Amino acid sequence: MAVSGSKNFELDVADYVEEAFERCGLEVRTGYDLKSARRSLNLMLAEWANRGLNQWTIVETSIVTATGVTEYPAGILTMTVASHAGFQVGETITGGTSAATAKITNLPSSSVGDLEANTLAITIPVGTFASGETITGGTSGTSTTVSAAVDFSNTNSTIDVLSAVVTRDSTDLSIDRVSREAFINIPNKATSGRITQYFLDRQITPVLKVWPAPENDTDIVKFNRLTRMDDADGYTDTLDMPFRFYPCLAAGLAYYIAMKRAPNRLQLLKSVYEEEFERAATEDRDRASFTVVPKVNYLGGI
Repeated sequence: MAVSGSKNFELDVADYVEEAFERCGLEVRTGYDLKSARRSLNLMLAEWANRGLNQWTIVETSIVTATGVTEYPAGILTMTVASHAGFQVGETITGGTSAATAKITNLPSSSVGDLEANTLAITIPVGTFASGETITGGTSGTSTTVSAAVDFSNTNSTIDVLSAVVTRDSTDLSIDRVSREAFINIPNKATSGRITQYFLDRQITPVLKVWPAPENDTDIVKFNRLTRMDDADGYTDTLDMPFRFYPCLAAGLAYYIAMKRAPNRLQLLKSVYEEEFERAATEDRDRASFTVVPKVNYLGGI
């Protein structure tokens, strides 16, 4: 007997909806059924972000520090402009129409980073830069126009930061995460030096606050961040997850639909969902070697 030789089984959104309705003892009959199920699916994906660590959504991100700048986006945040020539790292740019402001943290001409030409890495703006408006550097006096509105989607997708290091002279040095209370109680946040601590301010657009204030424009902060999964927008879309979570997603969607359409099956489908999620989450855990060494005490004369 021949095997298929294929390992590419994958369901799209419509397949998951059909499977979930069948588990509820129902059939998809109207466009509203599809719309309602897709809404439930996206709500469930948001709930998964609250359940803990999903290994496949961890992204390693690097940001280059700027001297004296202590707040950075917890992701990639850039501005596309007509020309980056003449601007300086660390200076404040101001929109001529919007009056929005931000600091430049890296330039394409810098010795570190891999920015494309005519792109500025910036801090989270105060205000909203408008496409087509003129921006001016507060130190250099250089002006240019904004080519496109700033896209916050990469930074806004950050759920949490799991760990971080600062790279200096090709050496990674660990930095500690501190609480909001510990960070606000630092007496002098303008103290400069190599970064040793960070605090993640989990706003809608998350902010990574570091201390001491960076003393150069070449250190790189590398951090592992947990990001949200892609939304289920179209019915032919596939979903952003490994195949071992397919049964969990189908069971979860059936449970969510049962809350609205099949209350008589609610408890059964909930128990199946929780069991499937527990099984998948256990398999998705981080693995590392663990060694136990006995402690040996030597007493005098024995």
